[in-house]
Amino acid sequence: MKYNFTFLLILLSFTVFGQEEAWVYFNAKPNAQAFFANPLTELSQKALDRRTNQNIALDITDAPLETSYVDQIKASTGISVMAQSKWLNALHIRGTQANVNALKTFSFVQKVEFADKTLNATTGKKVSETTTNKTKNKLETAIDYAYGNSANQIQMLNGQVLHQQNYTGEGKIIAVFDAGFPGVNTAQPFENLRNNNKILGGYDYTERNANFYTGGTHGTLVLSTMGGYKENALIGTAPNASYYLFITEIEKDNIENPLEESLWVEAAEKADALGVDIITTSLGYFGDRNESRYNHTYSDMNGITTFISRGAEIAFSKGILVLASAGNEGNQVEKHIGSPADAVSVLAIGSVTATKTRSSFSSIGPSYDGRIKPDIMAQGTAAVVSDINGNIGTANGTSFSCPIMAGMCASLWQAFPTKTNKEIRQMILASADRFTTPDNNYGYGIPNFGSTLSVDNFISETAFSVYPNPVKNTVTFSFLNENNTASVKIYSVLGQKLMEERINSSNPVLSLQSLQSGLYFYTFDTENLHKTGKIIKQ
Repeated sequence: MKYNFTFLLILLSFTVFGQEEAWVYFNAKPNAQAFFANPLTELSQKALDRRTNQNIALDITDAPLETSYVDQIKASTGISVMAQSKWLNALHIRGTQANVNALKTFSFVQKVEFADKTLNATTGKKVSETTTNKTKNKLETAIDYAYGNSANQIQMLNGQVLHQQNYTGEGKIIAVFDAGFPGVNTAQPFENLRNNNKILGGYDYTERNANFYTGGTHGTLVLSTMGGYKENALIGTAPNASYYLFITEIEKDNIENPLEESLWVEAAEKADALGVDIITTSLGYFGDRNESRYNHTYSDMNGITTFISRGAEIAFSKGILVLASAGNEGNQVEKHIGSPADAVSVLAIGSVTATKTRSSFSSIGPSYDGRIKPDIMAQGTAAVVSDINGNIGTANGTSFSCPIMAGMCASLWQAFPTKTNKEIRQMILASADRFTTPDNNYGYGIPNFGSTLSVDNFISETAFSVYPNPVKNTVTFSFLNENNTASVKIYSVLGQKLMEERINSSNPVLSLQSLQSGLYFYTFDTENLHKTGKIIKQ
């Protein structure tokens, strides 16, 4: 992986003789129906509510892995299971080439895929491509210990307009994936989060324990740009949001390994289950691994090849807004964005200076398949951060432009709580200063979060009504446009769609006679309006 900020490069090497990294994919989930009958066994009510509010149905990817398959892989000769993904129906395993290939004899195994692509029979030996440095960005805090002023990184995005309206991320949940969060439990700039119970929890996937206030300091700096609060020194972009802190980056022994991608996906699945709204990650994977045979190349940056990018795209499909640092390869021979920033729906965040000029280190696009990347930009040169001791300084990298943007996304979503992640994403892109003329240096440019409050045609809560509620037999929906039609869907509390009808302004009534008494959720969609809510059937 590459921490997406610029510091000293140190050449490292790591070899586990005879051991290969691989993924084994299963071909079925034979007990999925048990999950569909009781989704709360896998997903929290918050996760189900997010799906209901965004009209997202449960599907086979939500169901857990088949435990009997997992047990058989674990019991196989010479195989270690390192991570798992229900979304991709796969295990990350480690073993010799022969032992890994032996797994193909299981009837439930769809395929085995080695991280060393030359070992995959269907691929053959890959043509050599230029990759990034085979070195690791050493995680050392290079902060200039003079007070900065975080106003610029917020005002550049016109984020103060949201804050002045008291939209500071309250009610939204952000999951931060990084290398560690020491000092968050003690340093003053995080006191506001601690005192208001805004740190909801976390997990260290690299050590498989709940001690997430440890590891590398990078995650602490990242979190401070969103959740930090120290008057006249540092105000984060979402100081009142809630946070989960997940360690997915292996710091121990300076290891760089494909396993980190699988740990990221595992954490994303947990974030989904907990009801998280936004995932922000200042990590990127391309060509900097300890063993070059595990490196990605530019042709892999197509949004569908790497394990992490496929996982990130599924996370978005669950209603989560996903942001990733574009990368810091702008001065390298290979300048392009890495993964998961290459995923289609992920907002890849590049870096600009305080004067809105692209930072020279900020990775560029397009993706290998020709899409505009990065998507948008924020300040990443001399970004104001807090270190683990509460000292305020500045640091450079898309590692910081990404969470600065993520915090603003949370504040915006608070202002428009019934919007879907797709709608929030589009609002942000449409507000950017290069939206009509995007390029592969700036993407769509620098968003204007203040403008979203006035240009969006979102209709106020008071102008829409559903009555009577509670309801006995029929319910009426208010139409603000006399000549309009709407699609109305009714869901159970478990997220199962029970009804779908079209109504119009001349007959805005929906019969609920077929439903039993209880609580239900609805979505109401016209061309210009999306509403969700609850209906009580008497």
